[in-house]
Amino acid sequence: MAEERQDSCCCIFNTLLCRVIFRVPTVILLFILIFLWSSSTTIISGNMVHVCISSRKLNNLYCLSAGAQPNASASSKATPSTINGDSKEMMNPVSNIKNTFDDVLEDEDVANAMRLVEEQMEMQRSWISHLNNQSCDGRGIFVYDLPPKFNKDLFSQCNDMIPWTDFCRYFTNDAMGEPIPKLGRNWYQTHQYSLEPIFHSRVLKHPCRVYNENEAKLFYVPFYGGLDILRWHFKNVTNDVKDTLALELMKWLQQRRPWLKNSGKDHVFVLGKISWDFRRYRGSEWGNRFLELDQMQNPIKILIERQPWHANDVGVPHPTSFHPHSDDDIVSWQQKIIGSRRKYLTSFAGAARPELPNNIRTLLIEQCNSAGKGKCHFLDCHSGQCTGPETVIELFTESEFCLQPPGDSPTRKSLFDSLVAGCIPVLFDPLTAYYQYPWHLPEDRSKFSVFVDQEEVRQGKVNVVERLMKIPVQEREDMRSYIVYELVPGLVYGDSDSRFSKFQDSFTITMNNLLERMRRL
Repeated sequence: MAEERQDSCCCIFNTLLCRVIFRVPTVILLFILIFLWSSSTTIISGNMVHVCISSRKLNNLYCLSAGAQPNASASSKATPSTINGDSKEMMNPVSNIKNTFDDVLEDEDVANAMRLVEEQMEMQRSWISHLNNQSCDGRGIFVYDLPPKFNKDLFSQCNDMIPWTDFCRYFTNDAMGEPIPKLGRNWYQTHQYSLEPIFHSRVLKHPCRVYNENEAKLFYVPFYGGLDILRWHFKNVTNDVKDTLALELMKWLQQRRPWLKNSGKDHVFVLGKISWDFRRYRGSEWGNRFLELDQMQNPIKILIERQPWHANDVGVPHPTSFHPHSDDDIVSWQQKIIGSRRKYLTSFAGAARPELPNNIRTLLIEQCNSAGKGKCHFLDCHSGQCTGPETVIELFTESEFCLQPPGDSPTRKSLFDSLVAGCIPVLFDPLTAYYQYPWHLPEDRSKFSVFVDQEEVRQGKVNVVERLMKIPVQEREDMRSYIVYELVPGLVYGDSDSRFSKFQDSFTITMNNLLERMRRL
């Protein structure tokens, strides 16, 4: 009995010891998993799995992506911390994810990510067409006549599309909006999300438009996907509802011979919101998953903000309020702004972003307000001072430099307002412009902008106003001349009946480059 009792104790002891031994690595493993989970985010969208870590230098999540299909390759992409343009809208839920990661690994990841996006910028620049007056031979553009639910019917919902404004007034005059007599001819109350109908009205009148699909080199799909997203932003609807129209469009296109012939590679979509709005990840309720669909990986997507790690996302300028009709209109405006008296060294039109702790706007506002008379003018958009373009454009035409920090997303419509006004933009994030618009802005960023690393501002290492004061007057004049005479014509969208012979506007540049891209397929 004693031996049985001893054996029993040994068994009990061994069992307890085994449990302890086996639980130790389990606990350690649990801690490791918790650490990894706290410093990363896994997102599954379509056939892609994205493992994302934070990247303070990019001000967003940095993702390594791989396909869920066999033999899918890994790629690098970024998911932004916020997802909207420079307007008062809800924040992207991604911004609520707080991550930490080792700085050494982070620097390496950021360097790799930047190399990838620079390679893609170089590839998109290779598509640039250097000819202006081109023949339409072999350059036919076929515009699909979509059922109206995919575009024009969305206009009928304009009254309640945005709760705080009547969006319908922006759809007049071929979506240029109501005229602004105070600014002169060719100025309109254009909304930043009006790109889709503006492009549509122009492409319908393009000289290379063909009505026989067999004569087409490029197929234009006039889907107002941005307006489709916008109508659901402020309504309590399911993700299935948000995805419905895009899925119906895919079903419609897959019944068309041109789409099936090249799997959409010769098709283009113009989308008037930023890329992230069309890339909803699992667990989110923001936007839809239109651009994550397998069928949408081949076509070219024209957007006001591209996803820098997607080669077929092409960024084009946000619509501004200036819509010239002729070469003379452009020349007249150039003469006005080149001779404008710049009474402010710099200015900032915007609002603080207290809900975004890493955003530098509050710091810039403090620097601006303490700079002294004539050094910096702050136009507080939070108080309603920026409701119309008049005030902003007038400020920019009176300023040497315009501060353009990121807002709800890296890009800003205000960047193009400042350029059109001849105001030299001061950028703080390379994703605001340098990795967005290869067809409309030069590779040499020093020709048109001043860059200040936002991390230096955040750490209190630089006073932006003082740095701008040190830039020689001649250097400022050279930059302004380049902006006014070389860039401005290609940054604006002419009116729907515009005719240019000397200049190419943003629409013409985009269409010529698209046709050049299709020629090389």
